[in-house]
Amino acid sequence: MEDIALEARSRAGNKFKNGLNCSESIVHTFNEILNNPLNEEALKMATGFGGGLGYAGCMCGALTGSVMVLGLLKGRFDPSDGREPAYNLAHDFHDRFLKEYEATCCRALNSHEYDSPEHLRRCLKLTGGTAKLLMEFIQEKGLLKPEVS
Repeated sequence: MEDIALEARSRAGNKFKNGLNCSESIVHTFNEILNNPLNEEALKMATGFGGGLGYAGCMCGALTGSVMVLGLLKGRFDPSDGREPAYNLAHDFHDRFLKEYEATCCRALNSHEYDSPEHLRRCLKLTGGTAKLLMEFIQEKGLLKPEVS
C-alpha cells in the first residue's frame, strides 16, 4: 500500500501548489481519499491552522491538519465516549512527526519569510511529506477502510 502513501503526498503537494495552505491541503487530500465524508463547510475549518495558526508560527499546519484527519477517523461526538483513542493517535502522530522533522513549530520548521519562494518550497516539501507520513501511520494503525479512493 506504499502507492497510496505516495498518492497522498502527491495530492497534498498539488493542492498546496494550487493555493491551499498546508493544513487545508492535508484535510482536503484525506477527505478525498476517505470518500468525502466532510462537506465544504466542514473543510473550511482547516483554513486558520495554516501558517502555524494564522501566521503565528506555532504548531505546523500540516501537523494540525493531520490531527484533524485522525479525529475524523477516531474522534468522538458523544462526551460519554472515551477520548483516549483519538488522544493516543494524536500523541503518537505528533511524536512521529517530531522524530521525522525534529520540530513541530512552524517557525522552527521553516525560518524563511512567509510566502517567499523559499518559504513556499519548504512548506510544499513539509506538506507532501506529512501527507505521506500520515497515510503510512493510518495504514500501520489499521484505520484505512478497503473502499478508500
